[in-house]
Amino acid sequence: MSKTLEAIHLLEDRLKTLLANYEFLKEENEILLQNVGKLQAQLTMNLQIIEDQNKKYELLKIAKTIAGSNESTRETKLKINALIREIDKCIVQLSE
Repeated sequence: MSKTLEAIHLLEDRLKTLLANYEFLKEENEILLQNVGKLQAQLTMNLQIIEDQNKKYELLKIAKTIAGSNESTRETKLKINALIREIDKCIVQLSE
């Protein structure tokens, strides 16, 4: 009978250890999920910053072209036409 009681106590100890590990891992998982959310938000913000910087860079290139840098006038006209098309698209979207 004592072997049966020892087995039950051993089983109870293992079960308590298992439950403690489960709770610990559950809390750790919640923390990691929160970190993932924060990192995803930061990544989205960084991608937006990169996109904004690329737009600024393109505008700077256009401004330098218009200001008379070494690029050809044909390229300048093409960039101006592209900007006009983009503005037209914006106007159409706003009017809808």
